[in-house]
Amino acid sequence: MKLKINKRKWLSYAAIAMLAVTTVSCNKFLEVEPQDRLVKEQYYRNVFDADAAVLGVYGKMMNLAKQYVILNELRADYMTVTENSDPFLREINNHEVSAANPYISPKPFYEVIINCNDVLANFDIMLRENKFTQDQYNQRYSDVACIRSWVYLQLGIHFGTIPYITDPLEDLNDIKDTNKFPRVNFDQLLDILVPFVEGLPYKNTYANNASLITTVDGYPTAKFFINKQCLIGDLNLWKGNYRAAATAYKAVMTSFENTGNDNDRFNIYKVRFAEVATNNDISVGYIRFREQDATALINSITQGWKSIFARGRDELWNQEWIWALPFSKNFQPENPFIELFSVNGGKYLLKPSAQGIHNWNSETQRNGIPYDARKVLSIQEHPSRPIIMKYLYYYLDDRTLTPRVLFEKEGNWFLYRAATLHLRFAEAANRDNRHKLAGAFLNTGINNVFDPTPGVSGRNVSNIQQTFDAAPYDFDARNGDFPFFRANWHRHNGLRNRANLPARTVVGDSTLTIENDLITEAGLETAFEGNRWGDLMRIARRRSEPAYLADRIYNKLLREGNPNATAVRNKLLDPNNWYLPFKLD
Repeated sequence: MKLKINKRKWLSYAAIAMLAVTTVSCNKFLEVEPQDRLVKEQYYRNVFDADAAVLGVYGKMMNLAKQYVILNELRADYMTVTENSDPFLREINNHEVSAANPYISPKPFYEVIINCNDVLANFDIMLRENKFTQDQYNQRYSDVACIRSWVYLQLGIHFGTIPYITDPLEDLNDIKDTNKFPRVNFDQLLDILVPFVEGLPYKNTYANNASLITTVDGYPTAKFFINKQCLIGDLNLWKGNYRAAATAYKAVMTSFENTGNDNDRFNIYKVRFAEVATNNDISVGYIRFREQDATALINSITQGWKSIFARGRDELWNQEWIWALPFSKNFQPENPFIELFSVNGGKYLLKPSAQGIHNWNSETQRNGIPYDARKVLSIQEHPSRPIIMKYLYYYLDDRTLTPRVLFEKEGNWFLYRAATLHLRFAEAANRDNRHKLAGAFLNTGINNVFDPTPGVSGRNVSNIQQTFDAAPYDFDARNGDFPFFRANWHRHNGLRNRANLPARTVVGDSTLTIENDLITEAGLETAFEGNRWGDLMRIARRRSEPAYLADRIYNKLLREGNPNATAVRNKLLDPNNWYLPFKLD
């Protein structure tokens, strides 16, 4: 007798978990024989089998979460080791890794890639055999192809020269055959990935009526899936195709403007202004009329900037998050971030760096409070045991630091949000000579920057508060009553304004100054989220300026009294040493 799994069942989070831990192909679970064995005829029969395969890819990908954060953050300047760190983590922190270091193995990345290749090959067969429609194929094929491309981008960032494989392989060891699978360097990889992803047949998010879009185990699935336009933007940003990158990012920022819902078109991915009276927002804010009182900071898991990482998947969460994968208390894989960061229920292996804390402390808020409040909302700054909190709010009580329920290790793998999108759009726009627009995204928003007298009421704003530029730099942020305007971008807020920080002033070369400010802001805003090494490396590559990266790592190690600081800096002045040794064994 066969145990059939119905549509609702296979779409549960268990589908992801099963595939994350199994050693068989991602599609082999839909109908389970009594001994958990499958026969060939049971795979890829219809769109529901295809959906199961897609979920399986994401389940497999979730095994990369720990490695993704370690490689992208510990190698950079906001994260460092603790007294509990094992020698392999210390190697990464010191940029001196041994071949035996498990954190640098490319094998888990290739396991996902081979999984994707198998699924894509079978999707082609399904389409030829009319087992699902062209539209169903386009959506699912493009999704899996983008996951594979995203994984390849990570491999390029960390390993530089890698084998690029699109064949479904039975044995991962086949990758070692350099005659069959020659290696490509990072630039060659980007030359492959950019046209491939841009040429995919479906570049939007899943249609609302797609069978993969539902709510299971309390999690809406819409944000489980990679945003293809974000990936297109990132690939082009790395390649230096700045207008193409900006165009892709703009498509994401405007993707909810035609729903017919004002809250959607004014708020989603717009980094909107704060609700001063209620603090029901995701901004850095203070209790009203106590704005100069540091103790009045909105430090809550349900209100303000901190709640970005702690609140449920509600309307405000949806305004910020573009891609996030949940770790469930009920299924494998287990949340790896508890082990990495928590002092209770975990091993406390990694912590915020002294340099990162110094960077936050070097800011002064608009109300005169002498530090960036995002420090308080991202970490717990105990003198002996500072804690990275962004990943722990679902697990720890944010006041007592004790587990809410010891063995219920819920959480999220944070992958992409509106702040990241705005920073990267601004980076692309700045390099495309839209300095004023880039500054608006960084500082106080389009409405303020493109208004000669911001804050003045009772005016006709017909010909101000908008960019009057060609796409993708055409933005309308008009907010007026005589005549009445509420343009799509009228609630747009710059990132520093949302963080209650003053605007940065351009000094010297505007392109370089704004770019420096954007990357500085990216550290303050998105620390620990898996972006930092790539951000530093991208700028250093673009400028042919290895010291841009090397100096930031040097400053981190120097501030900690690390005796290897100078040696590490000298090593990183050679771009060849930015890449990890590629060893599959």
